[in-house]
Amino acid sequence: MIPPSFRFSPRWLAFAHDVAMAAAAFVLALYLRLGDDMATVLPGDVMALSVGLFTLTCGIVFLVSGLYRSIWAFASLRDLGAIFRAVSIAIAVYVLIGFLGTRLQGVPRTVPFITWFILMAGLGGSRMLLRILRERRISALWERSGGGRVNVLIVGAGDEADLFIRAVNSNPQAPFRVVGVIGENDKRVGRQINGVEVLGTADQLPQLIDKLRSRDRAPSRLILTRSLTRLNGELVTRLLEQSNALGLSLSRMPALTEVRDDVGAALTVRDQPIALEDLLGRPETILDRHAISSLIKGRRILVTGAGGTIGSELVRQIAAQEPERLALLELSEFNLYRIELEAQETFAGVTTRTFIADVRDAARLTQIFRDEKPDLVFHAAAIKHVPIAEANAREALLTNMMGTRLVADCAMKCGAMAMVMISTDKAVHPANVMGATKRLAEMYCQALDLASTTTRFITVRFGNVLGSTGSVVPRFQEQLAKGGPLTVTHPDITRYFMTVREAVELVLQASALGVRPGDQRGKVLVLDMGQPVKIADLARQMIRLAGLRPDEDVKITYTGLRPGEKLYEELFSPSEELMPSAADGVQLAKSPTVELGQLQQSLANFATMLQAGMAENAAIARLEELVPEFRRA
Repeated sequence: MIPPSFRFSPRWLAFAHDVAMAAAAFVLALYLRLGDDMATVLPGDVMALSVGLFTLTCGIVFLVSGLYRSIWAFASLRDLGAIFRAVSIAIAVYVLIGFLGTRLQGVPRTVPFITWFILMAGLGGSRMLLRILRERRISALWERSGGGRVNVLIVGAGDEADLFIRAVNSNPQAPFRVVGVIGENDKRVGRQINGVEVLGTADQLPQLIDKLRSRDRAPSRLILTRSLTRLNGELVTRLLEQSNALGLSLSRMPALTEVRDDVGAALTVRDQPIALEDLLGRPETILDRHAISSLIKGRRILVTGAGGTIGSELVRQIAAQEPERLALLELSEFNLYRIELEAQETFAGVTTRTFIADVRDAARLTQIFRDEKPDLVFHAAAIKHVPIAEANAREALLTNMMGTRLVADCAMKCGAMAMVMISTDKAVHPANVMGATKRLAEMYCQALDLASTTTRFITVRFGNVLGSTGSVVPRFQEQLAKGGPLTVTHPDITRYFMTVREAVELVLQASALGVRPGDQRGKVLVLDMGQPVKIADLARQMIRLAGLRPDEDVKITYTGLRPGEKLYEELFSPSEELMPSAADGVQLAKSPTVELGQLQQSLANFATMLQAGMAENAAIARLEELVPEFRRA
């Protein structure tokens, strides 16, 4: 019985091929150098000794260098690198041994160099040839099996397109066949990227599709290859509309930063559906990540409302910056459990503590702050749903205004470096209870920030967050799932939108800016929200993303403005002085302020009356007195 170590293996066949190739390369190099005089210059015994020594040297080096761990059929540039090292070492060792033994008698000094080129071509070429033959065979089998490929037209003639096409071309089982490229402009029209022509621009899409159909190369899908933060939102929206009209699906590729500039990694990439946030077309904000890391790393952090949309994203991004300890404060047991579990699984090295607590409970807050002694407090707890706040004004006041006051006072008493309050564009010219309570909270934090010589009080104001709890997007998704209609309050109503990830990134950037020395004290930090979006347009886009036609497959109905709802929101009031900041995506608003002592007394009296059961109408009337710009819609 043959021992296992001596059984036939493809590796031994590959080794025999390489050794034979080494012998042949040496002989051929001698012939190329000496020609017909080879037999005269090198007698038979000298020739046999030289060829034998070179072949033996190559065989030993090839085995030791691990050339046969890889499979020929999957040879790559990494394998060529291994061949380069092995051949170079083998020839260097042969020259050293030959010179010490026979001083390479009769062997011209150029022969080792010629042998190197021949052997590299022989070993590398044979491997590449086998891979090419295998891929052609698999590709043919794949086509015959009916698997085929989906014809796609890619949008964007940049580096991402090059990476994607190379990945598709190098993988015989890739699900796509790229039939053309659409440029964002006409600069590259008529040129080729890896053999694929740039056919035209997005404005010519219908004509280009007709031309491809006439050639039996009709695509069934458009794929955006360029990072969507670098594409105009209007262009993406137009492409979505055109693709729906032409019966094509529209999807996107991840950014190059996700794929890495590596074809091997790109082989595993699959196109992704266009998401609603992609249609915003917002330019990518340049974040000062060093400043954000310096703000968080090694510090004790407390987040209120930690289970909400903003609060949970704050927890994720703060935990990623390696704080010393992260305290999660939340009233909802389920939301607290969910974000704690996620934080523990994703950021196992971060110490977290959880507290079920109401920001209106002064005794509970005092105990938590005394025990945790946070360096930074992010206050995201709030009642934010406008109609619910209108119907429950007293509760909204107790949470949004009194709760903020209690959190701020605790932050001051425990010696925190800073407290960051999350505000809203509804605080500008408030037309509802929710906005007015937030404006009152802003006023208190501004007054504290101007009066305090230790703790900073930073107010960050921004608009709506896509997909947040109770917002319009989840409601539209529920209505779409039922087949419609989608309900919009008014045809002209607009709102500012931002993704939760971007909103929290900018909150952290604004916070890092706010704690710096400078002229930020007492000012509201306002995030750049881009252009407002019509809610009716948002509804139509969501219908198109579902592959349906607005007003045909799914209707849009208008229900009228709800109590406290405005047609449009503002990020700044005319009474506020707008100022640039040192951080990208953040602006400063210098708002009118109130003297701290007077405001503290007013809020303390107001809180006493609210807790004693103050009537709703009386509470709203008092709110109007404290926030003069408050006018109920």
